Amino acid sequence: MLNFIKTFRADEDGAVTVDWVVLTAAVVGMAIAAYSTIESNASTLIGAAGGAVADQNDF
Repeated sequence: MLNFIKTFRADEDGAVTVDWVVLTAAVVGMAIAAYSTIESNASTLIGAAGGAVADQNDF
């Protein structure tokens, strides 16, 4: 039984999977944060550009 506990503790086969899950979750979280920042800033920029174009319409 003691030998089984020692080998179980030394076994690291699943540790890489846990690392990849954590890294993937971090990348997805950063992508979501970047998307929401870009979306809000792009909407503001498009609104400002549309307003500037509408102001230039002097027919």
